[in-house]
Amino acid sequence: MQESGMRDIELADHLGVSVGLVVEWTDGRSSPDEVMRRLIQSIPKLSDESGLPGESEEDLSEIIGSPAWYHRPAYTDGGRDFGNAAAFAFEADVEVLAREATQNSLDECLDRTRPVRVRYTLHELTGEALARFREAIHWDELSPHYDVAASQDQKVGRVIDAGLREMRERDRLVLLRVDDYNASGLTGDDYETGRFAAVVRRQLDSHKSVNGAGGSYGLGKATLWATSRLGLVLMNSTLSEPHEGRTERRLIGRLDLPWREVDGTPWAGPAWFGRPDPHADRADVARSWWADEESVERLHLTREGTEPGTSFLIVGAHDVASLVDATSTEGDGGEDEESVHRMHKRLLEALGRNFWAAMTAGDDGQPLLEASVRTLRNGVEIIEEERVDPHVTQPSRTRALQAFLNGTTVERLTESGQVAMTTVPLNVPGLGGQKNCGEHRAVLLVTEADDADGRPNTVVAMRGNRMTVRTSRVPDLALGTNPFQAVLLVGHAAGDEASFADEAEAFLRTSEPPEHNKWGQTEELRMRYSPSAYRRIATLTRDSNRAVRELVTLPKAKRRGATDRLRKRLAVSGKAVPRTAGKAGLPILDELDAKIDADGSWCVTAEVKVPVGGDAAHLTPVAKLDVRSGPRPTVAWAELVAVRNCELVDGALRFDPGARNATFRGVTDVSTHPVRTALTGLVVELRTGQGEKP
Repeated sequence: MQESGMRDIELADHLGVSVGLVVEWTDGRSSPDEVMRRLIQSIPKLSDESGLPGESEEDLSEIIGSPAWYHRPAYTDGGRDFGNAAAFAFEADVEVLAREATQNSLDECLDRTRPVRVRYTLHELTGEALARFREAIHWDELSPHYDVAASQDQKVGRVIDAGLREMRERDRLVLLRVDDYNASGLTGDDYETGRFAAVVRRQLDSHKSVNGAGGSYGLGKATLWATSRLGLVLMNSTLSEPHEGRTERRLIGRLDLPWREVDGTPWAGPAWFGRPDPHADRADVARSWWADEESVERLHLTREGTEPGTSFLIVGAHDVASLVDATSTEGDGGEDEESVHRMHKRLLEALGRNFWAAMTAGDDGQPLLEASVRTLRNGVEIIEEERVDPHVTQPSRTRALQAFLNGTTVERLTESGQVAMTTVPLNVPGLGGQKNCGEHRAVLLVTEADDADGRPNTVVAMRGNRMTVRTSRVPDLALGTNPFQAVLLVGHAAGDEASFADEAEAFLRTSEPPEHNKWGQTEELRMRYSPSAYRRIATLTRDSNRAVRELVTLPKAKRRGATDRLRKRLAVSGKAVPRTAGKAGLPILDELDAKIDADGSWCVTAEVKVPVGGDAAHLTPVAKLDVRSGPRPTVAWAELVAVRNCELVDGALRFDPGARNATFRGVTDVSTHPVRTALTGLVVELRTGQGEKP
């Protein structure tokens, strides 16, 4: 009907049925019976020029032509683009690809009661297998365009030149396919607003409407083309919503090349592998087509089953970090084999590091994501499919998240394997400079660290889709703190009952750069909220770090005290005893724990008792050496940090309102010691700053 120009009402009149019934057929909600199909086929306008859903691909090819490459003509005003600028926002790195592509698949989850399944397939083609694939993509049509593009002394031209030499000199081409299942697929019209047009036709079109979506710039898809040395990506989509009455094997290819002149004709840059569109009002336009199974197989785009989702095939995939110098490789396979194996390993590592939380589920639930990697050579599996297991890649953090999902967290760590939980406030600002939208309570989880997690004493932060956004080290930890890992869940990641989760998601999403790897000041955040809105994130970070320190500081009864030898050399408030009374209403030093560092400095952890009303006092810690004779010399602090229930402002302690005890840590500056540490004791005083009285 579309190809012949017949309208719904016209077909309904021909058949003597209602327009609504025809619409049901064309939308794929129902199908005409055999009698009605024969009546439809008897209509000359349809039988001569077009076909019905269900006809073979060969029949359609006779009607509207076979798939071919259609290149965008050069701009009539003389403008030239020497590459897709969006692709330069990211490195040609499979770790970056895994992060961006998997995030997009998560955002397109169809049934949220089941996980999205993502599979990465590396496929190395050589010899006859490579020749068959080049024939399937009509390489002879593309070759002149590639040769001209590779001869240009531009960044894109140099990348293409390297890709062509790799393929021609070594008779080798690496394909990297990204399949997702239980996803929406590339739905919508070829040109109008929708998922298909956002990916295939447009730049900077995110087309994300789901709360908690990771993407927001529309740049992530550019990593697909950035990972291809040939700038070529083919797509096969199974749709969650019928288009033209069909859902399976919707194919299209897009090629991104720089401006070029081939046989005297200038071309703008991109090209599409599709069917000619006779109804388009523009020249050289190709649309998607519904392929037969054989064509899909030749293009290495065969999907498993009929579950909705999309397969992206990156042609000429490469990974800068996986390239090995040919002169340093020996033996069978050499650089070629090693690079494929390294790409496989790096994909696994990237998925485990960035999406361990999305792959974690409680005892009664399903994870958000399942991910795996496999590697083939000429159709034969050389590395078996490996499913990413978060318990292996991030054991401590996975334990923490599972405890939260199962409701088995504790208030404080007292035994090995426990997970402590607290909440941290995020005051979400209002749009347009309004002061406050509401208080969101982010969830903070802390547990002991395992070696497999990597660097300990860090906080991993994430929001709705549970992709790792930020990893930061916790500063100012008390001496003797056991290694730990912390997880900060914000927005929808904090749970279904979290207040102002939608507002927190929108705020933090706006604060992320295109890489989605941190929260901070962005131009969009400044415009949508206010120039100072980013300070709310700094406050969240500070409060999270403070909450972590409180959770990991060992209780006094459990803390290891100083050795007897050192304890005899410690004094508080000017008296050589571990406890002392202070002025009524003022905080007093209650206990000291210390050690002498290798460089000779005193490292002190001090407990302060705060009486009722004493939290308003501002006291300055002072360190003095208790020498054998003469006055006690004052020494400087090399480091002085607040640990619990207090903060340091210009060297003075300020206690949290209502606090009844507090902890701070200090390290003396050994360069200010007039006497060797071995010959001294240490006295710590709290001074009010008024007359320098302790």
